[in-house]
Parts: sequence; C-alpha cells; structure tokens
Amino acid sequence: MASMQYIQYYSHTLERNINLEITGHWGYPILMFPSSYGSFTQNNDFGLNGSVMNFVEEGRIKLYNVETLDGITFYAENMSSEVKIHNYELYMQFLKNELIPYIQQECNTHRIAVAGVSFGGYHAGNTAFRFPDLVSHLFSMSGVFNIRNFVPLSDDMRIYFNCPDEFMQNEEGWKYQHMNIVLSTSDWDSCKPKNEYMAGILQSKGIPYWYDEKKWIDHDWPLWKMVFPEYIGRYF
Repeated sequence: MASMQYIQYYSHTLERNINLEITGHWGYPILMFPSSYGSFTQNNDFGLNGSVMNFVEEGRIKLYNVETLDGITFYAENMSSEVKIHNYELYMQFLKNELIPYIQQECNTHRIAVAGVSFGGYHAGNTAFRFPDLVSHLFSMSGVFNIRNFVPLSDDMRIYFNCPDEFMQNEEGWKYQHMNIVLSTSDWDSCKPKNEYMAGILQSKGIPYWYDEKKWIDHDWPLWKMVFPEYIGRYF
C-alpha cells in the first residue's frame, strides 16, 4: 500500500501555506495540478492517482498533488486582470524557486515531471514551457494553452509570458530537446483544437512531442484515467 501524506508548504513568495498531497515512498517525482478550481486532492478523489497506483507502489513514480490559486487568479471574477496576472505570476515564482527545488532535493533528481487535466493541463504546460531546465516530462491531458479570456482589456506583458501558445512561437527549440512532451486529447474533446494548435507550434520549432488523440471519448475523467497509465508506462 502506497504511503500518503498531507503537508502545508509555507511559501515565502506567496506569504501563505500551500497544501500538498504526496503519494508514494520513492520514485520519479510528478508534480500534478487539479482542473479548474479543483482541490489539491481532486486527482486522487476522481481516480487519476489510482489509475497509476501500481507504478507508485513499485517505486517507479512519486506523486505530488499541489494546491492551485485559481480562486485568486483567473477564476476571481471580482478582480481586475492586472491583479489576477500578478497573483498568478507569484504562484509561478513559488513553483520555480520554492516547490520544485524542494521536490528536486527530496527525490535527488535534476528535473521533475509535470501533469494535469483540463485547466490543470494548462498549469502543467505553462510550468514546463516556461521552466524547461526544471522539467523532463509534460503530460497535458485535454489541456489549454492560453488565458487571455480570463484577463480581458489588459496589455500587461505578464499575460503573454503565461500563454504558451504565444510565447513558444518565439522560443528557441533547442531548449526543449530533452523534454518528453505529451499533448493528449480525443476527437470529442472540447480542447482538441487547442491541442492541435499547440502541436503545430512545437512542430514548427522542431521540438519533439507526442500528440495522442483517442476516439469517441469526451473531455472528462474516463479519458484521463485511461490515458495516464499508458503515458506513465511508456516513460517510467
């Protein structure tokens, strides 16, 4: 039986505790994000963790499910666009400068994997594409790659740097040659066009990736629980 622990990681950047669910004794670390406005336990609650539990129990992977700040960033309807992107940029700096180094040290590894479904796929993709030196694997399942609809009427440049389908068009492809990138979708997935577009950007940059499109499945947990074990088994 895999171990599970819940900790509150204090972030000096955010000046608050961030909840973290850690599953497994040892293994390659995968930092996992919930979908829109989801709890840090969501991936466990909806069975995504359970779909790869055999890999956890074998010590091949270790799961770190982290709290996001959707409620004070992109889903905060009462906040201005500038405040939303400011808060989210602080969250990204927390990941880069605090949480990922903590995971690297705990697992004695140079890079980590990131994963997420739906808007969690956005968080995972944005982290991987912004910080390629820290990330070895990206599993974005039904992900999105742009947040301008959440921050209207603003020309803040921080928005550009948090829209992977924009800033990746001007990145140098060599920075991502080491990374294993999976863009996962299905023919009935509402996010399929977004993944096709992101795949085209990677293709144009000569960045290796796997665009995996399943058949006759909607944008929902049955799809994600089906594909996640396939990706983990392929890479770990």
